[in-house]
Parts: sequence; C-alpha cells; structure tokens
Amino acid sequence: MDKIRVLVVDDSLFMRRMISDLLARDSAIEVVGAARDGQQGLEMARQLKPDVITLDVEMPVMDGIAMLQQLMKEQPTPVVMVSSLTREGAEITLRCLELGAVDFVTKPSGAVSLDLYKVSSQIIEKVKAAASAPRHRLTALAPALDAQGSAAGKPFVGALPTQPSEFAKRAPSSTPSKITELPLVVIGASTGGPRALSLLMSQLPPDFHAPMLLIQHMPEGFTRSLAERLDRLCHLQVREAREGDRLQPGVAYLAPGGRHLQLLPGGRLHLSEEPPLHGVRPAVDITLLSIAQHHSGRVVVAILTGMGNDGAMGVRALYAKGARILAEDESSCVVFGMPRAAIQTGCVHQIAPIEQMAQRITEEVQRLCKPHQAA
Repeated sequence: MDKIRVLVVDDSLFMRRMISDLLARDSAIEVVGAARDGQQGLEMARQLKPDVITLDVEMPVMDGIAMLQQLMKEQPTPVVMVSSLTREGAEITLRCLELGAVDFVTKPSGAVSLDLYKVSSQIIEKVKAAASAPRHRLTALAPALDAQGSAAGKPFVGALPTQPSEFAKRAPSSTPSKITELPLVVIGASTGGPRALSLLMSQLPPDFHAPMLLIQHMPEGFTRSLAERLDRLCHLQVREAREGDRLQPGVAYLAPGGRHLQLLPGGRLHLSEEPPLHGVRPAVDITLLSIAQHHSGRVVVAILTGMGNDGAMGVRALYAKGARILAEDESSCVVFGMPRAAIQTGCVHQIAPIEQMAQRITEEVQRLCKPHQAA
C-alpha cells in the first residue's frame, strides 16, 4: 500500500521539523517536503503533488488563507490546518474550512508549541482521514456559500420555497409549554462538518421555527466563532449553548467545545464535563441518548460527514421512539464515517447529499407538524 505523501508548511523551522518528525513516526506516512511560507508551499505543491498538506495559518510572504485559496483553484488538495488557539486564530481557521480545508489541529501553546507531541495522535489521525477525502468535494461548497450573501438582513438565497409553510402558520409562542408543538431537530457532524453546517443552515427557509441542537466535534475556543458564523448565514438565531438554556422556537444551540450537550426534562439544556465518548467531547451520542431518555416530543435527526461512528447508538435509541432519521449521502461527504455507521444501523429513513439536506429536514418537520400525523 502506498504511503500518504505529506507536505508540511509552517514559517517556524522548529515547527516544520517537529510536525515532520511526528508524522514520520507513522509507517503509513511519508513527509515529502517542508515549506517556510505559503508562496514556497504552492511551488512545492505544484512540484511534489502531495496527498495531504499541513498548513500553518499565520505566515509571512503568503499566509495560510491566501495559499489555500490559490491551491484550491490550481490543484485541490486535502489540507489540515495547524492553528493557534486564539479568537483570531479560530476565525481564520473556520474561514479556511469554508474555503476547502478538510480539518484542523490546534497548537497546544501558541505559534511555536514545544509540547506539540500532546496532539501528535490527532495530527496523524486527521492527516490519514484527509488523505481519503474526495478531491472534487474540497471546493464544491464554497460557491454555494458565497451565493448566500452576508450577514446584513440575513438574506435567503436557495432552492427552498419561500411561501409560509405548514409549521410556520402554526408557529407557537416561545414558552416552554408550547415548545413540544414543534419537532426538535438534531444535527451531528465531525470532519467536514463546519462547511456542511454552513450550507445546510443557510438553506433553511425564513419560516423555519423548529428548535435545533447542533453537535460538531470541535475543541473549546472554536465553537463560539462557529456559532457566530452560522448565525450570520441563516434566518434562525444560532448561539453557543449555555447551562440551563431552555429550547426555544427558531433557535439553534451549538454544543460548546469540550462539553457534552444533554437535554433534561422540560426542554432544559445541561453542559456536562463527563469523559469523552468515542474520543470526543461533545459527542453526538451523548446528546441523542439524553433526548431518548428525557424528551417526549417528536424528533428529526441528521447525521452528517465525519470520522468514526458517533451517533449510531443514539440513532438506534431514537428510532425505537419514533424519531425520523436522516444521513448524508456518501457522494457529498468529506469523510463517510458517521453517516455510514448510522445507515448500517438500519434506522435511517432518508439519505441525501448535503445540498438537499435542508430541504429534507424541512419536509420532515412539516410532515410531523401536520394535524393527526403520527410522530
């Protein structure tokens, strides 16, 4: 089996050597080059045609964003961003994910991290996952996102109908006693998820009022920026979930990085610091299992692109209680791990590419809102 050929791009000589050494320890990976900035990185990418590139965010001459944009125009290549854990670093990293980067790893202690070994397993795992990402998917979502416009007025551009829907006509008040009149929508994602969520949320119609829980595998410090970006893209209010929040119509709650998100009786949200599940926190299964235990209303679940099998246990539990289950089709996944695991449970009602997922979710919510419709 051929080794995964990796190009390392970082302005720090120390970081280039450390990342190269960490990757070289894995027998399935070969580091074929190291570049000191984005300009040299592009030149080496053209010559070496690597399978994966690890890319620093902040560099002189040409930074990570500029290199990524040019790379995706010339020769789409799976990229794993190596980011510092700062507010500015989070914003830039999320922009890179929208532009085509597959995933990212955070440096534990700033631009030059002497303790990068702490995330060595993450780097190796994410490089391997990136190597399997279909190259034709790396830039496919960017034009669609650009077409949605910007934050001002939260414009809606998309294929979904703009006429008032069945559930909009019956939109309840925001009191907790009325929230059960609307289905709860839960979306879980991992690798490739930020871009998938951006497209999905931007395509929900203006009259979409169902409360939502969003679980994206992401470290602490990045989810607030993601929530703010999603909020600017869609008609719902999107915010990072807080302890004690109660479900409200037209609000999407994003699980904060480093905390599990659980639903308690009465529609109240709880943030847990219990150990990671499947190696991640937040975990989709933790949220879904809490819903199966405490929520008596109707539920729609969508499992999107990502590594591993997180969500499969919760899908089984909610399917047994009458939930409607959707999974992203392999054709649009960056990594077809979580959706495959959900599909293999035999509990998935619909499989759709990400470009159609908002419409499918909307249809499921409308169906569940019709009078006398069984949940």
